[in-house]
Amino acid sequence: MSRLTVRIAAAAAGLALVATAASATSASAAPAAGNAVINESNAFFQQAAQAGIVAVPLPTATAGYNATTGLSASFPVTDGTGGLRDFFGGVQLGGGLLFVDAKTGSAVSFYQLAFSFEDWTLTAVPDGSTTPVALFDPAGDNAITYSGTTQNLTATSLVLDAAGAQYLDTKLHTTFFAAGQSVGSFTVAYTPAS
Repeated sequence: MSRLTVRIAAAAAGLALVATAASATSASAAPAAGNAVINESNAFFQQAAQAGIVAVPLPTATAGYNATTGLSASFPVTDGTGGLRDFFGGVQLGGGLLFVDAKTGSAVSFYQLAFSFEDWTLTAVPDGSTTPVALFDPAGDNAITYSGTTQNLTATSLVLDAAGAQYLDTKLHTTFFAAGQSVGSFTVAYTPAS
């Protein structure tokens, strides 16, 4: 074998080893984890129900109920980058949200939920579209804490974003939704990939 052939073979073997090590490292790395929870207050739930409107979480999100805090929808973190404290990056969430207006017989569902740490907005993509809609904004007292590698946000209020309120009113043929309308509260627990 010539010296050049040996060098090429050695370089190829080295690249193969690096690629194998990289794939083994990424395969053993833990993905981002956690959840984001929208707590729909009893007050908002009653107002919406009187207007004939119901919001339901869709799989892989899960629903819950607490007599004190009201209805809840928990969305699993499927990916994420950045940090809450740095207001950089965000998390992508599994599941979806379905809004139904029983009075008008209209419905709209959203998937690809994401919470941006930079814009401080929860967005989602409506069915039949590829463009995210800003649905909710954390408001009130916002507390960011860390527990090991897990980042936590607790927002005492969650309000409808102006774009989300307009979109929902248009799609559901109602005038129920309004910018800044308090929906309830919001929490995020996020552990970045390692």
